[in-house]
Amino acid sequence: MSTTATTLKGQPLDKAVLDSVLRRRMFYTPSFEIYGGVSGLYDYGPPGTALQSNILDVWRKHFVLEEDMLEVDCSVLTPHVVFKTSGHVDRFADWMCKDPKFGDILRADHFVEEILEARLKGDKEARGQKVEEKEDDDAKKKKKKIKGAQEAVKLDDAVVKEYEEVLAQIDNYDGAQLGELIRKYDLRHPRSGLQPTEPVAFNLMFQTSIGPSSNLAGYLRPETAQGQFLNFAKLLEFNQGAMPFASASVGKSYRNEISPRAGLLRVREFLMAEIEHFVDPESGKKHNRFSEVENIELDLLDRHTQLSGQTTTKKMAIGQAVKDGVVDNETLGYFLARIYLFLKKIGIDTRKIRFRQHMTDKPLLVRQRLDTPRTVQEWDVTVDKKKFGPFFKKDSKAVETVILASTQECREAWAKELESSGKANVDVPELGKVEVSKDLLTIEFRTRQEHVREYTPNVIEPSFGIGRILYALCEHAYWVREGDEARSVLSFPPAIAPTKVIMMPLSSNKDFMPHIARLSQKLRAAQISTRVDDSSATIGKRYSRNDELGTLLGITVDFQTLKDGTVTLRDRDTTRQVRADEDKILTAIREIVGGSKTWEDIEKELPVFEGQEVEN
Repeated sequence: MSTTATTLKGQPLDKAVLDSVLRRRMFYTPSFEIYGGVSGLYDYGPPGTALQSNILDVWRKHFVLEEDMLEVDCSVLTPHVVFKTSGHVDRFADWMCKDPKFGDILRADHFVEEILEARLKGDKEARGQKVEEKEDDDAKKKKKKIKGAQEAVKLDDAVVKEYEEVLAQIDNYDGAQLGELIRKYDLRHPRSGLQPTEPVAFNLMFQTSIGPSSNLAGYLRPETAQGQFLNFAKLLEFNQGAMPFASASVGKSYRNEISPRAGLLRVREFLMAEIEHFVDPESGKKHNRFSEVENIELDLLDRHTQLSGQTTTKKMAIGQAVKDGVVDNETLGYFLARIYLFLKKIGIDTRKIRFRQHMTDKPLLVRQRLDTPRTVQEWDVTVDKKKFGPFFKKDSKAVETVILASTQECREAWAKELESSGKANVDVPELGKVEVSKDLLTIEFRTRQEHVREYTPNVIEPSFGIGRILYALCEHAYWVREGDEARSVLSFPPAIAPTKVIMMPLSSNKDFMPHIARLSQKLRAAQISTRVDDSSATIGKRYSRNDELGTLLGITVDFQTLKDGTVTLRDRDTTRQVRADEDKILTAIREIVGGSKTWEDIEKELPVFEGQEVEN
């Protein structure tokens, strides 16, 4: 069902070694580690922070600038009423179960997934097949949870197929269905030997109170979308009322995950970059730049394939996918292709990308003037505000909001109730049924001429978890030198590499330092990130250390520099070097970092340095 993970060079990927490199070089580290740490919280060190900043810089140029988006920065704190209206309070949850003996809290879908995968692994071992090891540090800590299910037991072929079908759509099951799977396959907690309790919903939002009185309940936002939606009317006005348009936002989001795991892939605090592209549903969702991307081929995993229990993707040109109805419309297809191009640009291996189809009181309204007026018949409501407030007091706003946001079907039913009994029964959240008399509410069926069409726009929402992208990028950029597994390399593209140039004196000779200082100053003036490594380690060890940091290029100042002013420039991936005077080397660096030339181009222009690199 799964393929063996590989490095950039096609070697088997040892995730434990990669994670060790990332933590040792401080790309990221557990938060509050000296106090024992907190699961699901991480700090980014200097290279991780620089890598994240570079990814966001490319993201903004690729999407916000290229697509003329309206970027906003909205509050992280959100009042209770916002998420109650959006449904997050009631539905933004994962399914949780509990071991009845020891009280271990389990995320139900992960519990089912881990045990079924362990049984499939045991089946492969029993059949003599090679088994991929894919444990991360967190999984190793939790190994005791599933060790009882990892025995090498051969399963019937039909059972294997059934397990694979369940795993293919594990994200689609609700609590009742997960409970049924636990009972059907007799899934037991290995430590207690008992089935866990029935799954219950666990809301993922962090709750807080706003202000000293604690009377105003609120939440830390679980995504950045709410701020964009709530500012829709103002953004539309800012855009001179023109549709379609897109807003964008970058910021932290928070989710109280039941069982954070897999390093940066599932955490409780994370950076998101989200786009909300608003489009008129009656426009056919055409996109004026679709022709630019229609020939790009993507690997698509559609809903129907998933429901059949399969995970086989289909490679299609996005234009053909839209034509065949596999992708709903041009606007959605355009953004899928643009997302693909963004991931390719930052260094994600395109062979490992697939696109999987996912199984307010105040409406987002747009007004469009009609060339020809049209006749509209509808139930119209009028609330007597002078009587309404004194009668319902503190509840008047809630009752009025429900009435004004009601559907035509509700209004018709209330009109009949008002006519027959003189009062209408209105369902108000948190208040229940409320009686509204006809002296407070008038409902009439009216015909009118409409010169302006009002509609709720459809939204295309590309959403990017930056931490997940960053970790995937590290996996895709990682490899080890042939013949020396201790020498790891992170081959980030020039635009993404945390540090572009490392400056190294060959030894501690003081005469080297003026050259180092002058070159560093010129690189900083050119806005090229650079660091100096003048430690006592050998030149080979310093090169190796910076290869693990993903540093693109290395300049070495040596005794030849003191004679003729030339320095060497080393390429991270090939380890080959060229030698030239400072100005030519600086020009070469600017060209490589700027993307106008590659290392191969530079080797053709500058003398190759044949000196042997010092080994560790």
